[in-house]
Amino acid sequence: MPAKKASKKAAKPAKTSKKLRNVPFWIGFDLGGTKMMASVLDANYNVLGSARKSTNGSDGAAKGRNKIVKAIHEAIAEAGVNPKGIQGIGIGCPGLVNPEKGILIFAPNLGWSNMALRRLLQTEFKAPVAVLNDVDAGTYGEYALGAGKGARSLLGVFPGTGVGAGFVYNGQIIMGRAISAMELGNILLPGTHIGSPVFGTVTLEDLTSRLALASQAGLACYRGQLPELDKKTEGALRSIRSKALANAFRSGDDAAMIMFRNSIRYLGMGVATVVNLLAPDRVTLGGGLVEELPGLYLNLLKEEVDRYAIPELAKGVKYSLAKLGGQAVAAGAVAWMRNEKK
Repeated sequence: MPAKKASKKAAKPAKTSKKLRNVPFWIGFDLGGTKMMASVLDANYNVLGSARKSTNGSDGAAKGRNKIVKAIHEAIAEAGVNPKGIQGIGIGCPGLVNPEKGILIFAPNLGWSNMALRRLLQTEFKAPVAVLNDVDAGTYGEYALGAGKGARSLLGVFPGTGVGAGFVYNGQIIMGRAISAMELGNILLPGTHIGSPVFGTVTLEDLTSRLALASQAGLACYRGQLPELDKKTEGALRSIRSKALANAFRSGDDAAMIMFRNSIRYLGMGVATVVNLLAPDRVTLGGGLVEELPGLYLNLLKEEVDRYAIPELAKGVKYSLAKLGGQAVAAGAVAWMRNEKK
């Protein structure tokens, strides 16, 4: 009986697995309120690979921990590097952290608390781990690698879901002994709204964040004051993102012009407070709203700071736009960790 012919499928040579690069690398992790991103960085902070996931804080901290670990594994695989080359992990988190113990104390926009991130990641990846506030990390990234390079002191201000700020002085992030600081968005101002937790007060981010602008824009849509925005988003808060808000401003509708002008004026009050206290050499602005409307934020904020700060302290402060974009937190967390080792 003649032997059967080998099938074409069996005749094909087996596929060889992709050869991994044996290079030293660091993981920079940006744990955002909306999305999280792991980036594989080489010694010169070039991005070799990355992975993103939606954060969905309401799913709970346990699922959040699993996502963080999975995103790092996926980023390493996407970069095609040997996992044994990992030198360390720097993670920036939204909210209060204890950098000394590596704990995320509380992330208000996620509802997560007392998350032992250093222990989690050291156990999984067998590498050093630095845990920072995300805006501290982003500001440090700009100080070391971006818009603040060469400055003695840098104030970073990032209007986003909330309003974050970080301050670097002579290479050191300003923070407490065991807790992150510079909670600019939580400065209390006289005033109130129906969501104020303390009657008679309102926080700065209640007046200046993207979420605050989106809430006001949704109300304006309902009143027929922003027809184009209403047509595109139906006034839904989740749909009114930075680009949509910027387009409403560019349309020239009075409601959009007023809310942006007032929001940046309040932000100027907050920044003027920091200028009066710490007299930074430079102020760097970043975040989605700033990226969409850079000229408006840069010029109007400076005007408002000059209006409210002590003139002798405001004079000479240089303003700039953040340069590192979406990699600021990841690169900054790694840069801080590497420089702390020196």
